Amino acid sequence: MQTKDQMPSHGALEALFVNNEHLERIEAYLNRFNPIRVMKMERMEIRHSAILAWLLDPSETHGLGDRFLKVFLAEAYRGSSLPAGPTALEISQADMRDAEVRCEWLNIDIFILSERNRWAFVIENKFDSKLHGDQLANYMRKVRGVYKTQEDLQIQGVFLTLRDEAFDNHDYVPIGYGEICTFLSRFLEQEAYLLRPEISTFLTHYIEILQEATGMSKERDEMVKLARELYRSHKKVLDFVIEHGAASEFAMAAHEQFGDSPGPLEEKKIGKGVFCFGALHRDGVSFLPQEWVAALGRGGSWPGCENWWMGFPLSCWLALVPGNDGSKGQLRLFAEVGPLSDHAARKALIEEIEGVAASEGLSRIRFQKGAAGEGKRYSKFLKNNTLEIRDVHDAENISAAMKQLLDKFRPEFVAIAEVLPGFMSRETVVS
Repeated sequence: MQTKDQMPSHGALEALFVNNEHLERIEAYLNRFNPIRVMKMERMEIRHSAILAWLLDPSETHGLGDRFLKVFLAEAYRGSSLPAGPTALEISQADMRDAEVRCEWLNIDIFILSERNRWAFVIENKFDSKLHGDQLANYMRKVRGVYKTQEDLQIQGVFLTLRDEAFDNHDYVPIGYGEICTFLSRFLEQEAYLLRPEISTFLTHYIEILQEATGMSKERDEMVKLARELYRSHKKVLDFVIEHGAASEFAMAAHEQFGDSPGPLEEKKIGKGVFCFGALHRDGVSFLPQEWVAALGRGGSWPGCENWWMGFPLSCWLALVPGNDGSKGQLRLFAEVGPLSDHAARKALIEEIEGVAASEGLSRIRFQKGAAGEGKRYSKFLKNNTLEIRDVHDAENISAAMKQLLDKFRPEFVAIAEVLPGFMSRETVVS
């Protein structure tokens, strides 16, 4: 509780809330109009499938012909080692203007058939939900049953995810929403002359939704940086507002675990471990296991990561994802290797983590293929990292789930801490 001496003055309140350009910019960002968000469609998987089916259909009104379709499929099949099916190069050079695109056919999210090329693609889309049962194999069996007399038709699968969900089916290749966000932005920039104004406007809104969902929003990063500057300049006022204002249930749960007003890197024992606080957002809280901070050092410099999360080459965060019914949701634990500008150091860090996961049988640590490749900046690596929340308005339920997830992944936190000194000793690391 703040004492009278800690309470902000009237002048301090005016400095923050009256004609404050930084605060107005943040407010404008939070209140910006996006029809997809207004209609509460940004987390609805079926709406994303409908939008993507529209973009993938060469005969639709977007004006892109088969260009988006070929870029999407070629990216999915880039580097594929599947024994059958087309290669990325074959797809990129093909004429797919005859492609037929079906949505929710045989309960399949998106189905694509190109008679000219004798190709068929089963696309399973997971935006927020998870795989259940034998979904991927069942969809493939259904399609092969329908086309069993067409032996020359190559039927392949594409597994589209937001969170790099692991799967085990050799008929499918993976692709992420991050890739879609990247080449949609490229289309909008390089081929704007092909698009009608209303199409460009819609794609701009959709890209904004994807950038925020995938963590690729430069505008959001800028606002986060601005918010930090604002907080440093008006810390006393904002601490007062936070203490006495209406906090979200997630924030209440985070404070229950990390403390009422933790400072940067402040340590807090939660369950079986000790964690260093990073920052609290509306539906997320960042942190690092204390062992990681001790191994990496509190005063180190990590080029490329200066403005990323806590400034370290690794980050963890808990995020609450509400369900479509407004009541249930999911709590997710993420760990990620960040945008180290030294590629050799970044590759070394990923290799150290993969090595300890293999040697200790930690199957919940798994990077997506190509995570250590040139040009990659963000690589998440925790799997089976979700707990169901029966009521997203129940802070006690969320708080208990936070502790449960952190305890569940205690072996992974400890194992990674053990290899960080080896990573730090490599010549590739910049200190």
